[in-house]
Amino acid sequence: MSSKFWAELSNDYEKLFETEIGYDVIIYAGEEPNVKEIHAHSNILCIRSQYFRSAFSNEWAEKKDGKFIFRKQNISPQLFNIILRFIYCGNIELEKLQGSDVLKLLIAVDELNINSLISHIQEFLIDNQTEFLHQNPTEILETVYQHEAFTNLWNFCLEKICEEPKILFNSDKFITLKSPFLELLLKRDDLNVEEIEIWENLLKWCFAQQNIENDQTKWNKEDITKIKNELNKFIPLIRFYNIEPADFFYKVYCYNDKDILPKDLINDLLEFHIVPNVKPKDNLPPSRRTYFKKLDSSLTGSDCIPVFASWIDKKDSSHYNKKDSPYNFNLLYRSSRDGIDPGSFHRNCDDKGATIYIAKIKDSTQLIGGYNPLDWNGFDWKTTADSFIFNSTITDKKNISATKVSYVDKTEYAVFCHNDFGPTMGNLYCYKNIWSCEIYIDGDRYPNIGIPVNFEVEDYEVFQVIKK
Repeated sequence: MSSKFWAELSNDYEKLFETEIGYDVIIYAGEEPNVKEIHAHSNILCIRSQYFRSAFSNEWAEKKDGKFIFRKQNISPQLFNIILRFIYCGNIELEKLQGSDVLKLLIAVDELNINSLISHIQEFLIDNQTEFLHQNPTEILETVYQHEAFTNLWNFCLEKICEEPKILFNSDKFITLKSPFLELLLKRDDLNVEEIEIWENLLKWCFAQQNIENDQTKWNKEDITKIKNELNKFIPLIRFYNIEPADFFYKVYCYNDKDILPKDLINDLLEFHIVPNVKPKDNLPPSRRTYFKKLDSSLTGSDCIPVFASWIDKKDSSHYNKKDSPYNFNLLYRSSRDGIDPGSFHRNCDDKGATIYIAKIKDSTQLIGGYNPLDWNGFDWKTTADSFIFNSTITDKKNISATKVSYVDKTEYAVFCHNDFGPTMGNLYCYKNIWSCEIYIDGDRYPNIGIPVNFEVEDYEVFQVIKK
């Protein structure tokens, strides 16, 4: 059937929805005083929704004067109309809704078992409502946690929280977090925060749960018992061996007199910190901070980390994700901060081993850059078969897109090092901060990926590539 006829069919069903001809379902949507009566057709609802199919087949829906009656106080008339329009004609417009209403809509379609719409709304929230998801992380995550079907949204929110835990820890509602969710969070390897901060926030949460002040002089035996019981299941999740000695002494060991931590754990930690070359007693997971480190960039976001890692290992751009990227990227140099001249570049970047640099072309959304697996000190060309340059556009969310990557063809011209030059690779030059992509008669040293011949750079950054 041609798209023309599909459109006609959709329009006809939309007219049926709007005119309500032959309706046999009455839905009372919303709470008093904002209840609205909505009319629909049982055969269409039955085909499009498992919820209604069960209601009609099992005859648990109320029936009066030959019409099915549904009372949905938890779904507003506005959202129910949006759902019904989708059921009838497959159209849905989410752009005009606030983030909170989109989330309520998602919960409603999950209740009504409209599976295709569940996936679509999750994708919309992830792509268009990141700011909303960051505003109320505790409330949103606990809402999502209660719905098994919200897998994509759950993973997205949890990864964002792990990338920037202070969004959650600094939230006023952090102390209201449910215990199972906090336990799940503390099990994560990619929680990107110092372990001592995790411990301090756990204590803050614990004291709030028991309505006890963080003042040991005011604790009685009952208070201590409550704190120990609350902390009991969380203690194995804190990586105490990754806490610095001073922080351990002043922020962990200080609770030793109250016995809120197991004695054997305290003794093992004391031995570890005091006796030279003593190793942890147990087979411990790695430091969370080495598992994932945020990209300290003013030009792009941490989504670039798995992309760069994939290119370094000569894989497809999506080969790695944030969790399994084998590299961290440590900021060495930012021209707007450290000075734009080649001398500043070399002072910060020489003798640092493998690096990757990113440069933003002035008055554009274009990012260019390259990977040097060697170093930047010296006065000549260096040979390698592992270097590459790239050309990308940057979105308004600082993610890279429309990327082209080019591995070196003429390995003897892979990298050029000189005190008068910034990062220079093959045809791509930075001479005394004059940038160009030269064209040679004997061919390109890196395959052409559309970098301009002459251009100005607004800012550029260089990152040390560190194998985990």
